Amino acid sequence: MSYGHGIETTGAVKDRFDEILTPEAVGLVAALQRELIGRRAELLRARARRQIDLIGGANLDFLPDTDHIRSDRTWRVAPPAPGLIDRRVEITGPTDQKMTINALNSGAKVWLADFEDANTPLWENMVGGQLNLKDALDRKIDFTSADGKDYRLRPDDELATIVVRPRGWHLDEKHILIDGVRASGSLVDFGLYMAACARRQLDKGKGPYFYLAKNESHLEARLWNDAFNLAQDALGIPRGTIRATVLIETIPAAFEMEEILYELREHSAGLNAGRWDYLFSVIKKFRTRGREFVLPERNSVTMTAPFMRAYTELLVKTCHRRGAHAMGGMAAFIPSRRDAEVNAKALAKVREDKTRESQDGFDGSWVAHPDLVPICKEVFDGVLGSNPNQIAKLREEVSVTAQDLLAVAKTPGVITDAGLRNDISVALQYLANWLGGNGAVGIFNLMEDAATAEISRSQVWQWIHNDVTLDDGTLVRRDLVERLIDEELTKIRAMTGEGFDAERYGQAVALFTEVALADNFADFLTIPAYERMP
Repeated sequence: MSYGHGIETTGAVKDRFDEILTPEAVGLVAALQRELIGRRAELLRARARRQIDLIGGANLDFLPDTDHIRSDRTWRVAPPAPGLIDRRVEITGPTDQKMTINALNSGAKVWLADFEDANTPLWENMVGGQLNLKDALDRKIDFTSADGKDYRLRPDDELATIVVRPRGWHLDEKHILIDGVRASGSLVDFGLYMAACARRQLDKGKGPYFYLAKNESHLEARLWNDAFNLAQDALGIPRGTIRATVLIETIPAAFEMEEILYELREHSAGLNAGRWDYLFSVIKKFRTRGREFVLPERNSVTMTAPFMRAYTELLVKTCHRRGAHAMGGMAAFIPSRRDAEVNAKALAKVREDKTRESQDGFDGSWVAHPDLVPICKEVFDGVLGSNPNQIAKLREEVSVTAQDLLAVAKTPGVITDAGLRNDISVALQYLANWLGGNGAVGIFNLMEDAATAEISRSQVWQWIHNDVTLDDGTLVRRDLVERLIDEELTKIRAMTGEGFDAERYGQAVALFTEVALADNFADFLTIPAYERMP
């Protein structure tokens, strides 16, 4: 469909899509794209240049050019916005109808409405998700499951605050063309939500709030800040109305936390410890650097590893000294309503994780399932009481060096045949689901999304290319992984039974082979995966 002036959409126009793809909304996306696309491209090139440097032996460090920002103790971010003062429990998930209702009703303070890692970027998901958010704010959303169960919203004062996570700067939206070029997925998700929902959120006494994913530098945060000002000006909304929490989920960003807060300070809602993508980033950035940067198998890497402790403690200290929220990460364990033993284990692990975070000074944390909201709330209630946060806990005793952030080699654990098989099986199962339109999948009692799948495939790539041996002495080679792919696929077929989709798993195997076994490392598995989608 052509909107004129060089703007075109190529995706199917389904029922009510015109309520989201309005001339105003698509025009806003086009204006943002035209103003910012050159800088976006240069920042992505800067990522590539830094990767070349790291492969060549360079290390990351705190930036000397921005030392004046870090050493100036006087500046603060904006005070917390309405609906973001108390964030002791946040629930995450994609924006389908059922999840939208369940998340808003969950008892969590905030819902991260995800257009990124827990979502598959099918055109129907991207536009339909925006429509669900608009309907939720208008209280016109409902859902009836196949078994006849009805889902409806509770009263407004019982609902979580919506915080939208747009796609990262590296992703395109191929169904919207601006001057013949694919639109930035970030700007599409942001612009469509602003046009449809910003004023609706203000009418609710809150505002348009965002989580910003995959940022690698303060210059990328500056680009977001400029997008915010452009959109607020275009819509006639005062600057500073938007608030954004930045996920510190790449290791370069860990060295620029203060600068990221500074760039967004009038729009900042703090930082979040995005632990799973952070592990993926560590592997990706140092993938060729030998055993010094090789992690043990995925499920043995915990938040108590020295380099992870350094990262999270620095995040709390950084946020609180600037008056910002420090948000904890996702515990991947999910409850089971069928298996009491599995459920007890999951609840215990989540309680342990949230207890550590609350005692470290985090102001709240994430869960992925409504059944985990009460545990997270109970743990943070025990520390916060009637206080909305613990920003006053400055953690001035914390001192973190560049060497602490890079101390990957101190991580305890081994690499076993079972760990290698788990990486392969999880990746295949997740990719099959992702290609089918589902971006958040429970596998082996853990919630998997694109971030955890990235860890799985990147570990396999790294182990092959760094002459890693398993604990039994077996060298991890391509031919070994190819054999294990066949064996794990056979297990999945037997476990799935009649529901096994041979064609979909064939695509998953091809994609996994491309991103885990090729000589060249794909920066993100979602990029080639997206090209396999309609």
